[in-house]
Amino acid sequence: MDTLSTVGQRIPKLDAPSKVTGNALYIQDLKIPGMLYGKILYSRYPHAKILKIDTSRAEKLAGVKAVLTGSDIPVFKFGVMKDNPPLKTGKVCSVRDELAAVAASAPEIAEEALTLIDVEYEEIPGIFDPIEAMKEGAPLIHEEMKSNVLKLPWKLVCGDVEAAKTESAYIVEDTFSTQWVTHCCLGTSGCIASFDTNNNLTMYSNTQIPSLAQKDYIEALASFGLKNKRVRIIQCTIGGGFGSKLDTYAYEYLAILLAMKAHKPVKIVFSREEEFFATSPRQCTVTRISQGCDKEGRLTFREMDMILDNGAYTSWGATTPSVMMMPISSLYKVPNIKFTAKCVYTNNTYSQAMRGYGNPQATFAIESSIDQLALTAGIDPSDFRLKNANEPGEITPQRFKITSCGMKECIDAVVKKLDWQSKQGKHDGRGVGMASLIHVGGGARVYKSDGCGTTIKIDDYGKIDVFTGATDIGQGSETVIAQIVAEVLGVTVDDVHVTNNDTDACPWDVGAHASRTTFVAGNSALGAAKKIKAQILEIAAKNLGADPATLDIKKGIIFSTIDNEKNTALGKVLRNAHYVSNGQMLMAEYFYDPANENFDREFKGNLSVSYAYGAHGVEVEVDKQTGQVKILKYIAAHDVGKAINPMLLEGQIYGGGLMGIGYAMGEKMIFDKGVLKNGSFLDYKMPTAKDVPPVEAVIIETDDKDGPFGAKGIGEPGLVPTAPAIANAIYDAVGIRIKDLPITPEKVLKALKEKEKSLL
Repeated sequence: MDTLSTVGQRIPKLDAPSKVTGNALYIQDLKIPGMLYGKILYSRYPHAKILKIDTSRAEKLAGVKAVLTGSDIPVFKFGVMKDNPPLKTGKVCSVRDELAAVAASAPEIAEEALTLIDVEYEEIPGIFDPIEAMKEGAPLIHEEMKSNVLKLPWKLVCGDVEAAKTESAYIVEDTFSTQWVTHCCLGTSGCIASFDTNNNLTMYSNTQIPSLAQKDYIEALASFGLKNKRVRIIQCTIGGGFGSKLDTYAYEYLAILLAMKAHKPVKIVFSREEEFFATSPRQCTVTRISQGCDKEGRLTFREMDMILDNGAYTSWGATTPSVMMMPISSLYKVPNIKFTAKCVYTNNTYSQAMRGYGNPQATFAIESSIDQLALTAGIDPSDFRLKNANEPGEITPQRFKITSCGMKECIDAVVKKLDWQSKQGKHDGRGVGMASLIHVGGGARVYKSDGCGTTIKIDDYGKIDVFTGATDIGQGSETVIAQIVAEVLGVTVDDVHVTNNDTDACPWDVGAHASRTTFVAGNSALGAAKKIKAQILEIAAKNLGADPATLDIKKGIIFSTIDNEKNTALGKVLRNAHYVSNGQMLMAEYFYDPANENFDREFKGNLSVSYAYGAHGVEVEVDKQTGQVKILKYIAAHDVGKAINPMLLEGQIYGGGLMGIGYAMGEKMIFDKGVLKNGSFLDYKMPTAKDVPPVEAVIIETDDKDGPFGAKGIGEPGLVPTAPAIANAIYDAVGIRIKDLPITPEKVLKALKEKEKSLL
């Protein structure tokens, strides 16, 4: 590893110059000849019968080319449980329900046309609390479902929790809750649907899942009467994803339907207001947790019950309990586990994947409870965590096979950096807290395949083109892949060009999710690079009269590792490859599908090839007069396997930590009977540059045996333990525990006053 040239280097993102100079092409920038502009009419009520939709005035407006309602389109539903039509008929179930869509020659005309559509409603009582929605006699969101509780089997049992309770010396039990939060991507959602003369579809999109979206669109086209048609997806530069673009949405299908009707390309791009209320956020949760330990502080059991507000329809938010199981079963050594979760339909907005995919909600409860249990047992919280920390070679109750694991090293780093021993436990207005994490770091077999393909070709002069299925959503995967390929082929990163945005050119990939890109796409690129390197060395061996096994490439020179006299320029060998009889082109492909497992019916199996670990530590100061919490120091220690690019890796850790701080201390979507009340950056309290505390990223390298050059995924873990670390630090500072996110000054002040009253 010491001889690496590009891997491990702090190389700036390859797409940075185009972004900072304004040359990057986002969906907002793209125009196609003859393009129309689409707009969507949303419901006025969260729950109502649709009595009548009259589009006649809109259709007569000059410049309007197509108007659609639910009665104009074929029957088609999308979503995890196929419960969501792109245009609603019969009734609406949320205020983001789409009632009509318009395509016009200008966006202003399309907007005006929406005002000319008349809708008659009969309002129905709504239900906005998942606990109320579960009660007998509650209004049904979808009558055909017979219940508001989704029929999803979220239950995990490992060992015997009841027996473990009787053997525990200490038990704590409490309830924690989390809020709705949204992704806050700077680039809003959008697409352009365009058909050619043979009715083949090209979608210009900012999706995170081009291969899976292609499948969704092909299925939709078949429902729309266009079977066996080609679908091409071209991704524009993506201005942030964080899980928000992990599914296909109604606006995409409406762009397709409008383009079919108008026989023109149709562009739909969300306004900032639409991005807030018409995209799917991280769902809110209520968690009841109990944990126990023996006299020495070794965990004996963990039991958790969760209720999730699913909203009116299903997207990937309904499946987050499958990932919540990971920290519940495998964060620390816990022999006995019981977990149940219920996802509940309400008339709120429906939920989607968001960075961490359920792990932040579960870890908030687990790590807050761990502190409670440690203090109940009279053990320092850092020592308690070290005593129960995961280790290499461990097989967890959920059958996760732990390979590399730097959890103890991460905890030790936090203790050292925070000067824990001298600061913890004083309750003098300043306090320290920590929380640990586990997350998938080597892919996650959510689908039947977790793979990614790579194709590489190389020209006569050593310039390399890499075609990868991996999507870059701003995380820098293009740069990391280029570094891996450059390292194998002995060239510079400037010699490598990565294409990652066109399904007609790029191989299949399951999408940018589950912190999988560096590990999975990196291994795929590594495999393709090794194959083409073998071809090159085979040709060079003939030219040099050497054994290919004794040759290598560095700095564009092919050389013998045992004979200094035998060397030649890479470009010369490449040109000779097809200037001889029986010449050849130099290309290679490789498909990497990690050896992870789908869960069995008991939700057990090795979900990931490798697991990422970390620990975050926080020092806070609490103003007892105002409830204001100031973060004085933030330490984020992460086991990353190998840092392919330390600069980008630190950026992921910083960004994740700051997103976690927003989740912990301010961000909350405020709904009143299903209507979002703070749908703007003015009212939604997202941290700004002014709010950034001192953050120190600590990189722990454990060189995972299965990762590319030893690397693991790191995209999501940075925000997972933030909220409980802050909550634990506040408790250490002033002796109050906030159990309901976000932790606002009002909540802190209220808890302080209640504590004072209890002491009287």
